[in-house]
Amino acid sequence: MVLGLSLPAFTLVHVIISLIGIAAGLVVMFGLLGSKSMPGLTAIFLAFTILTSATGFLFPFKELLPSHIIGIISLVLLAIACVALYGMKLAGVWRPVYIVTAMISLYFNVFVLVIQSFLKVPALAALAPAVAPAPPGGPVFAVVQGLVLVFFVVLTVGAWRRFKPMAFA
Repeated sequence: MVLGLSLPAFTLVHVIISLIGIAAGLVVMFGLLGSKSMPGLTAIFLAFTILTSATGFLFPFKELLPSHIIGIISLVLLAIACVALYGMKLAGVWRPVYIVTAMISLYFNVFVLVIQSFLKVPALAALAPAVAPAPPGGPVFAVVQGLVLVFFVVLTVGAWRRFKPMAFA
């Protein structure tokens, strides 16, 4: 039981929170490329991405895992992104700080989604089998994660160059 939910029910809630954060984050990312602030979706992205990382620590565990390290880093980056956006209003250097920290946090969420997809979707698991307790591996998995990384680097650089908000409330 986690927060009064069975482990499968809690896992489902965690996955739904993650998918909402990822979907909102991708829309926000493409909005940044068009210099659109989208305050409502940005708040959803940040809130659900924070919830994703935070709820990840509620799963039972006996030792610190790589997923916990990613969660800790993501929460630190999200705190910085929130300060840059809401505290500093993207003034000066805070604009690129927000873009980079928010997009790295989104990348981490997608990175974990890819890992979980290769672990849970039978067709993907067959392409890149995992040997417990290690994550999936092999060339197919490496190529997919490499493409995801390149996608995020290119779009983050593009957002850095193109996002010039008029005002962010």
